[in-house]
Amino acid sequence: MDTIGPRGLQQREGALGCPQEGLPSPSESSELVQECLQQFKVTEAQLRQIQASLLGSMEQALSGKASPAPAVRMLPTYVGSIPHGTEQGDFLVLELGASGASLRVLWVTLMGVEGHKTEPRSQEFVIPQEVMLGPGQQLFDFAARCLSEFLDALPVGKQGLQLGFSFSFPCHQTGLDKSTLISWTKGFKCSGVEGQDVVQLLRDAIQRQGTYSIDVVAVVNDTVGTMMGCDLGVGPCEVGLVVDTGTNACYMEEARHVAVLGEDRGRVCISVEWGSFSDDEALGPVWTIFDRTLDQESLNPGAQRFEKMIGGLYLGELVRLALADLAQRGVLFGGSTSPVLLSPGSILLEHVAEMEKFLAILQETVMLLAPECDVSFIPSVDGGGQGVAMVTAVAARLAAHRRLLEETLAPFWLTREQLVALQRQMREAMAKGLQGKPSSLRMLPTYVRAIPDGSERGDFLALDLGGTNFRVLLVRLASGGVQITNQIYSIPEYVAQGSGEQLFDHIVDCIVDFQQKQGLSGHSLPLGFTFSFPCRQLGLDQGILLNWTKGFSASDCEGQDVVYLLREAIKRRQAVKLNVVAIVNDTVGTMMSCGYENPHCEVGLIVGTGTNACYMEELRNVASVPGDSGHMCINMEWGAFGDDGSLGMLSTYFDERVDQASINPGRQRFEKMISGMYLGEIVRHILLHLTSRGVLFRGQQIQCLQTRDIFKTKFLSQIESDSLALRQVRAILEDLGLPLTSDDALMVLEVCQAVSRRAAQLCGAGVAAVVEKIRENRGLEKLTVSVGVDGTLYKLHPHFSRLVEETVQELAPCCEVTFLQSKDGSGKGAALVTAVACRLAQMTRV
Repeated sequence: MDTIGPRGLQQREGALGCPQEGLPSPSESSELVQECLQQFKVTEAQLRQIQASLLGSMEQALSGKASPAPAVRMLPTYVGSIPHGTEQGDFLVLELGASGASLRVLWVTLMGVEGHKTEPRSQEFVIPQEVMLGPGQQLFDFAARCLSEFLDALPVGKQGLQLGFSFSFPCHQTGLDKSTLISWTKGFKCSGVEGQDVVQLLRDAIQRQGTYSIDVVAVVNDTVGTMMGCDLGVGPCEVGLVVDTGTNACYMEEARHVAVLGEDRGRVCISVEWGSFSDDEALGPVWTIFDRTLDQESLNPGAQRFEKMIGGLYLGELVRLALADLAQRGVLFGGSTSPVLLSPGSILLEHVAEMEKFLAILQETVMLLAPECDVSFIPSVDGGGQGVAMVTAVAARLAAHRRLLEETLAPFWLTREQLVALQRQMREAMAKGLQGKPSSLRMLPTYVRAIPDGSERGDFLALDLGGTNFRVLLVRLASGGVQITNQIYSIPEYVAQGSGEQLFDHIVDCIVDFQQKQGLSGHSLPLGFTFSFPCRQLGLDQGILLNWTKGFSASDCEGQDVVYLLREAIKRRQAVKLNVVAIVNDTVGTMMSCGYENPHCEVGLIVGTGTNACYMEELRNVASVPGDSGHMCINMEWGAFGDDGSLGMLSTYFDERVDQASINPGRQRFEKMISGMYLGEIVRHILLHLTSRGVLFRGQQIQCLQTRDIFKTKFLSQIESDSLALRQVRAILEDLGLPLTSDDALMVLEVCQAVSRRAAQLCGAGVAAVVEKIRENRGLEKLTVSVGVDGTLYKLHPHFSRLVEETVQELAPCCEVTFLQSKDGSGKGAALVTAVACRLAQMTRV
């Protein structure tokens, strides 16, 4: 291999700058040129190895693994959002360190995507040598005076101004407006600044100046400014690339991948600091003899190797070294080397740029290595000015939106005092309801007097009517366990909202069909009827429908005994034999289903489409049923809690909108704040409000959001799942037709969290009231009790059950409460109520 001398030139006999004797022939010259240029050719395999190595270094740095030392730094910039085109207003920019011994102040006016473009006003100030080398306070006071002098020439007045600070020195950034200087470069050496927050130093200087009200919003890296300053006409820009004197890149990363942040939601712009990338295995094969010479003669040998192969500070020098070598070989310039060619720095970046199509090669390479990515390269107009202003504008927009979001959601964040007050109100309403006094809690006796004891045996039919789907079940209780066979039948809307006779005839038709399929025609099995609507029971097999809910409105049913209506429909079918033993509320069925497995289960809870609770009350406390001993299961119908106005302190504007648009305004107020039928609607109304305030969707009215019930409660469960990345949350919302940004997705997530958290806390406060009532009934210092739970919201939402349990634990510390999820409360539970009734009847006969 040839050796390279101190200037990177081939050592040959003869004086430098003199023609060599015996110049190579044209063919030999061509071979020598190709030999030289071949060193700079990079194969696809080599590019892919560099790509993989760089990606590995990026992931290592993001994860926080310190050993081995990562080849790139991956510094969070705390820029959490990109522009979305609505940014408007006037912003100050202060640039320090971008252009040597000068300071630049800019006034940038942003007009949004559709507004006309205005050129920023700017003024450059030369920094005296004594200021560059003097005390730090002197430098920042100088900057504050420059700001004042610049603003004095503008019709600014005393308005508050927002400033972005471009500080182009090595810093450790710990916040959007917090950056500690690591070390001075570029000829600056001000004392008392290294190790200090430069933003705070600037703020202090502005305050000392006292002329203008200026808020330093952000300190910005030039690469980030480049990304943020790009024209939005072709779409959002999420990567910044600087290839100038040096080189760097930044991009928007998922915050959960950045270990140092400790966040699991949102995004953050990461400054890759890739100039320091220096993996020998990846870069070694493409590291030429000229690169090695350039590195050895640089101010920082061994450092910034990637930058020295890319940055404009070095490309001209690499070209000069190669040309001088070829001249020494006699291939160029007749074998002569001029003093200019031998002078370092004589070939500049602009000379190379004029001879080469850098952008075209860059685009081709990206297409080759990332074919699944559609990448557009957009030249930044003014990363230092426009970009820094845009960072400031975005930060200001996010701060304003954050305030509006927090104001909107504040009523949903319940305090302990509010929950304690709710618990107390429910206890008072329970007592009044049991005594037969006016109360929003009906406290209805169910005539279920005992929970299962495990000895129940036999075959039972169960009917389950609680929504638009109706189930018929065959439940077999045996010593080996419970066997259930069931079939689902739909109830068309015209039936649910038609006549009562039509509805119950349809139900009986479904039962007959099921009996035929199970070979039960002609058999008269005990039947339990789960009827999940508010009823006043007069006996185990008598239930007066108080009012329809859940979209049902069949005529001639309210105020009637639904068991009687069912029996009449059975008679109309004549040949059908059915023994209706019990009418069962789904909440009671849930408690009984879990009670078959756990004797401590004395509370039932439903949190699904609707919500309700029941519990075992002392019979002596139930004024409407004679007797002083034993127990009675009470159906609380707690969905109606607060219908007397007692929930007014907790009801929000959005609750009122949902209530007014419902089929039963003013009723089921507690249910409308908790259950799955309504949470999605509450979220939708909040999103509409935030959109009208410009917080979401760029302030544009989204047609699909105007549609009632478009935001299903199941989406809350999906969106709040811990396993979903923000991009998956976006995908769910985009499927609904919501054209949103990552910022929008994050805010929608927060709305969902606030609404579902409040629902869970309200539910928990209710359960706490119930278990405390049981404990006090029995005069116990400590109560051990289980709650049987059913309902899709409780079971499927990723956090609802935990929040309920935490609230109960906080509000009822003297109760040890276990929550048991029911596997089939409305089916199995109805059969168990029937089985217990048959067991008790048999015991009475004996």
